[in-house]
Amino acid sequence: MKFGLIGYGAIGKHVEAAGLENIDLVSVLVRRPRDAKDHGGVLTHEPDRFFAHKFDAVAECAGHEAVRTHGQRVFEGGADFLVTSVGAFTDTALFDRLLAAAKASGKRLILPSAGIGALDILSSAAVGGLESVTVTVRKDPSAWKGTIAETLVDLDSLKAPHTVFDGPVREGAKLYPQNVNISAAAAIAGIGLDRTRVVIVADPTLTTHIVELEAKGAFGRFTFMEDVAVSEENRKTGKLVAMAMVKSVRQLASTLVVAA
Repeated sequence: MKFGLIGYGAIGKHVEAAGLENIDLVSVLVRRPRDAKDHGGVLTHEPDRFFAHKFDAVAECAGHEAVRTHGQRVFEGGADFLVTSVGAFTDTALFDRLLAAAKASGKRLILPSAGIGALDILSSAAVGGLESVTVTVRKDPSAWKGTIAETLVDLDSLKAPHTVFDGPVREGAKLYPQNVNISAAAAIAGIGLDRTRVVIVADPTLTTHIVELEAKGAFGRFTFMEDVAVSEENRKTGKLVAMAMVKSVRQLASTLVVAA
């Protein structure tokens, strides 16, 4: 499988390093010029050079703007598109445009589980009807540096957990684009961006990231909680995100697919 990456940060580097069987990493699109020779010649900061390649699938690991800028071009080139920055789809027009492009090209828009589990049971429960879904994201104050949270509370002096947002995912994922993409994935899997609630907490008692998902519906009720180690490369994301992305890319070319 001919594979491309958009972004070479905490997630993209791990996908490359995994050396996946039957996956040929053809090119990696980065924001700024780098010495491509140090990476086997696959890095480029020029979109035209990147899209000159023929891909079977391309994964985005670079943020909301990368989805907006390059998504349609991925489909026009005849590739499936894996999106980690699912919060970009709080923009309904963008979501509809990429779905239309995917349909026109006969390809798929794939939203990997990435940093959150239980999307399989949540999407299954949605078939029978869901009443409510709440996603709670708790991270230490440093993870919220550079976000709107800095205008709401003094992150450096926090002594106790402080809720910086409590409301619909459509708004929360837009306000915290690097931190709560997982809530957008849960919303799309379940009852949508406007009906799914996200609670965002800066918690100085934590050294990990905690995500809790609770859903109720015709199926009954379930709760899910994960407590994950923080990525050394980027404190806004957990180590599990990169691991899960490696799993999703591996499954693209695997004869065995588990928890599709």
